[in-house]
Amino acid sequence: MKHTFHIPVLGLAFSIDSPLKVAKFGISSVMSIVDDELIERIRAFYAKENQFYYSPIKKTEEDYRAKRITAYLNLVQQIIDNQIFHIKQEDFSPNSDLTKYFELLPEHDWSKQRYKKMLGTQDVLEQKALQEELKASIVPGDIDVNIMAKVDKLNVDAKGNMLDEKYSDALAALRGFANSNLRSSVVLSAGMNPRLYNYLTELPSFFPNRHGVLEKKIILKVSDYRSAYIQAKYLAKKGLWISEFRIESGLNCGGHAFATEGYLLGPILEEFKQKKDELIQELAAIYKTALLEKGISDYHTLPIKFAVQGGIGTAEEQAFLLAHYGLDSAGWGSPFLLVPEATTVDEDTLTKLIASDQSDFYLSDSSPLGVPFNNFKGSTAEQKRMERIAKGVPGSPCTKKYLVSNTEFTDEPICTASRVYQHAKIKELHRLELPEAVFQERFDKITAKTCLCEGLAVSAYLKYDIQKPRENTAVSICPGPNTAYFKGAYTLKEMVDHIYGRRPLALKERSHIFLNELQLYADYLKNLMKDSADDVKKQKVVQKFRDQMMKGLAYYQTLTSDMEKFGFKETASFLSSLGAYETDLQIQTT
Repeated sequence: MKHTFHIPVLGLAFSIDSPLKVAKFGISSVMSIVDDELIERIRAFYAKENQFYYSPIKKTEEDYRAKRITAYLNLVQQIIDNQIFHIKQEDFSPNSDLTKYFELLPEHDWSKQRYKKMLGTQDVLEQKALQEELKASIVPGDIDVNIMAKVDKLNVDAKGNMLDEKYSDALAALRGFANSNLRSSVVLSAGMNPRLYNYLTELPSFFPNRHGVLEKKIILKVSDYRSAYIQAKYLAKKGLWISEFRIESGLNCGGHAFATEGYLLGPILEEFKQKKDELIQELAAIYKTALLEKGISDYHTLPIKFAVQGGIGTAEEQAFLLAHYGLDSAGWGSPFLLVPEATTVDEDTLTKLIASDQSDFYLSDSSPLGVPFNNFKGSTAEQKRMERIAKGVPGSPCTKKYLVSNTEFTDEPICTASRVYQHAKIKELHRLELPEAVFQERFDKITAKTCLCEGLAVSAYLKYDIQKPRENTAVSICPGPNTAYFKGAYTLKEMVDHIYGRRPLALKERSHIFLNELQLYADYLKNLMKDSADDVKKQKVVQKFRDQMMKGLAYYQTLTSDMEKFGFKETASFLSSLGAYETDLQIQTT
């Protein structure tokens, strides 16, 4: 990987075709493979755009979900292979993709240095030799996929008969990736799913081939060391290697937010730094034993990469995180929602994101999964949700059913964002004859849930004009709070130059990444305290949460001299803010 940043998965639609936009420039990105309906329609769109034959895969076909995913991933690989072929035929002219490929690279990259030498030489023969060398060095960015482990509904056939577990949503998605031509990684997120993890052992591409090489790799997205250790050890015992840990801020991220128990990003990264070598050695020993038990003795010693993502906003922050904690890459997610060359956001939503401020981004109860969800007040899905409540018909039609889980009122699971569920739940609420304030609080909690299956896919339909008649056009979007500090639509070059500090963007007034996350955790703690007022057990959780935050504050106070080496100049303000948070936490303790 030539670049030191990657684009993480962004909802369902927003990065569904990012590899087709950025991989040709050596930039890695991640696509969600949850929604096979979205994937099938995007495959049809790109097949037509590139004049490739397209044969629809219908829902009546056996294992259609996996087949759709495989077909799309193969198409993506085919298109990117063509892109790379054509780039290598280009000249180093000012506006060519060939020139752009090398202009985007970080300054320390070996190819970038050879590129600069090529530009500077006056020797025609040397220049030609360098140009051929540079073309040979071109490699696309990784085409990775994401599976949210907890989104794993069991499915039925056309007659309503329960299908085998291997046809569940997550397992079918994994099989679709495993059967594809991609030589890349699956990013497993949102915690541990034993059924999914066990199924990995049935897919040969996740084990070393006859050359000792992994054709498909596993990346774990985690929010703390303990979770990483438990999951990686579980998989290593099955002969499955973790090629990368992506450490994401629990709250300063987009999409679903998995808050830690008060552990802040800095201390979490420090723990990985201190235990990294020990972790790799322990996993390698377990992995070797497991492979030998399976009769596999030919395999290469495999490294493990470590990456960080969530809330990074400046080149100085990225440089510090990578160097200080010994990381390989940094994920820049939400800022790329403002880069049309890299992501897929419809014009109306993009315009609203550009005009937004901090108050427009909030941690909500919107997700039917029951996990806090980063939401955007300006989205059309939020507007439609409020309109339905005002009309007395809260809830959404439920068509895709990826997030069905509730059986309070039905034999078959339904979604808590559905009209059926919310109608039944509100009817039950009325029968309780609660005080008005209590009723309203519970009513708001019920109706906060919104349809993510449709909403997170719509943007691509609008962008490419492929929505069906009478189809829902309300967009849900889940940017991280860091989006608020960026104030325009940017070209790919502008964003990449910002990431590498070549031409920093003018951002809105913004605190350091550690302080931004700290504020999010402080707000989260206040809500925990409110919910635990009359519950002794919950109060113990709150105390542990607060204690961990205090330890994090103490840790941050030791970092300023190291941060200054990477251009950080607001040391006094940083320490003052830490002091204010510390005082606030001490007051809450008493």
